[in-house]
Amino acid sequence: MNEFMAVLRRDIKLAAAQGGGLGMAIGFFLIVVSLIPFGVGPDLNLLARVAPGILWIALLLSVLLSLDRLFQADYEDGSLEHLVVGRAPLEFIIVAKVLAHWITTGVPLIMATPILGFFLNLEPDAFGILVLTMLIGTPALNFVGAAGAALTVGIRRGGLLLSLIVLPLYVPILVFGVSAVQSSMLGPDGSMQTMMILAAFTLASAALAPIAAAAALRANLR
Repeated sequence: MNEFMAVLRRDIKLAAAQGGGLGMAIGFFLIVVSLIPFGVGPDLNLLARVAPGILWIALLLSVLLSLDRLFQADYEDGSLEHLVVGRAPLEFIIVAKVLAHWITTGVPLIMATPILGFFLNLEPDAFGILVLTMLIGTPALNFVGAAGAALTVGIRRGGLLLSLIVLPLYVPILVFGVSAVQSSMLGPDGSMQTMMILAAFTLASAALAPIAAAAALRANLR
């Protein structure tokens, strides 16, 4: 646990000191959401219907945009090799790095979502369930993305390859995240089952993705 907390604090401090990745993710999130009304037109009813999907897609792409720095900086300065051969299990180290990435990237994006929801005429009753589904679903985005980032670490310009690997795996998370918000608009209990499925995806990714990422990192550092 000492190594786990040390890596968690280190990555949070580095992300706060650098700040570029978070600023780029939030800026991209804002730009995507801001451009949608110009594309679909000023129909407020239409914007309200598509708002949950737009916000989820923008959040997903913003998280994807920042995934390449999850292991790349450690790979370039050589610290990743020390983490791989260290005393702590590599899977635990990966969980710490993913958690730090979610805290420094996912949480700020979720906090910005209600503000951007006003631009899309999102129904006030849907704000709470939208934030809740994102809190449940975004860790799955980070864990699945960590496995993809581990596969592409060390590859020059691996961002495109990372996107091709990860995006198909993001589809179920996106579908159930949007479905939960849309179901909540039909009734107070309409989204419970969908949110449970979304939580199952997150738990499964938290259990399996660190194992896959650790195996990929060991293979790439041989």
